[in-house]
Amino acid sequence: MRHGKKVNHLGRTSAHRHALLSNLASSLILNKRITTTVAKAKALRKYVEPLITKAKTDSTHSRRTVFAYLQNKESVKSLFGEVAGRTAERPGGYTRIIKLSDVRLGDAADMCLMELVDFNDLYKKDGTAKKGRTRRSGKGKKEETTPASETAVAEAKEEKPKKAKKTKKEE
Repeated sequence: MRHGKKVNHLGRTSAHRHALLSNLASSLILNKRITTTVAKAKALRKYVEPLITKAKTDSTHSRRTVFAYLQNKESVKSLFGEVAGRTAERPGGYTRIIKLSDVRLGDAADMCLMELVDFNDLYKKDGTAKKGRTRRSGKGKKEETTPASETAVAEAKEEKPKKAKKTKKEE
């Protein structure tokens, strides 16, 4: 039974595990996206998200606290500058884990792509405001036609020859 065991030890001693997570966190902050195993990514999420939250308040104390975890000046500078600027209004959930279909050749470990959410341009909606949702159905909406489509419809009607209606006298 695993009651109360929240930490995945990743098959390492505590010092080795802290060094691994520190290096992974520094790489994630500097590169914004890394490829790693799913188990390491889940452990890294618990490690790096509190650091990003702490980076929102730029003070000497928070910089020293984050530096104690990361041990890398460049990653601390990037975290408090670029990363904290983009994640300022986000209340949490700064990372995304995308599972990849392939496995590692050596040990068949499940691989994933871990990235910072605000740095992926594929999922961003640029220049579009969030639309308010209504509870009405869209059945009553009329389609707007452009002048070009109106002329195309008119030309199509003119091309078809009209059949003359036969009267009762002609029959």
